[in-house]
Amino acid sequence: MNTYFIADLHLSDSRPDITACFLHFMRDMTAKKPDALYVLGDLFEMWIGDDETNPFLETIKTAFKAFTDTGIPCYYIHGNRDFMIGKRFAKETGMTLLDEHTVIDLYGTPTLILHGDTLCLGDEQYQKYRKRVHQPWLQWLFMRLPLAYRVKIGNKIRASSGKTKQTKSLNIMDVTLDEVERRFQFHNVAHMIHGHTHRPNIHQHQFGERIVLGDWYEQGSVLKCSDNGEKALMSLAFETQ
Repeated sequence: MNTYFIADLHLSDSRPDITACFLHFMRDMTAKKPDALYVLGDLFEMWIGDDETNPFLETIKTAFKAFTDTGIPCYYIHGNRDFMIGKRFAKETGMTLLDEHTVIDLYGTPTLILHGDTLCLGDEQYQKYRKRVHQPWLQWLFMRLPLAYRVKIGNKIRASSGKTKQTKSLNIMDVTLDEVERRFQFHNVAHMIHGHTHRPNIHQHQFGERIVLGDWYEQGSVLKCSDNGEKALMSLAFETQ
């Protein structure tokens, strides 16, 4: 049997090509009936609250619900773009929300799964921002703002993030190796899976193996793990018009 992992889809109604690839993937997963599907953050380009609704979002929710209604578990870890996803979304999709650092039993192998942004300590500006927006009191206040106002704030943050990335070196936005090794030891694992850096690869470290998931900007990216120990990073081509 197989378990699948995806991350960094950054779904939005402005990228129908990504959405089409995702929906095809979900139909394929529903038909194949894998052991589980894990979404390791940044499913959406922006998330400003579970109370937002529109035809695009309903399409995504319906795809997940059709999948989980078959009895296949689907798990979600928050990313830096959609950390406000909450219990309402989980209930509507049948997904299970996990802690930001979670150790799973992957066919007998303890494996740490996470979005990956907590490994990028070199990006000090982002880490300060992350610490601020993850404060419960600030999130509580944000969710009590009118939806339209939250959308404006979200769009402003997204635009600012895009400009900031253009001025940062790729090394700063990649993982800090000392933190990677610390996580291996702290969680007592020899396997790790994450996204966020958009650099799909399988790395060998002193304390274990680290698999990085790819983004979905130019093609779909999926990690397939089999019960025989095989692991494969796969690309999914976008549909051509």
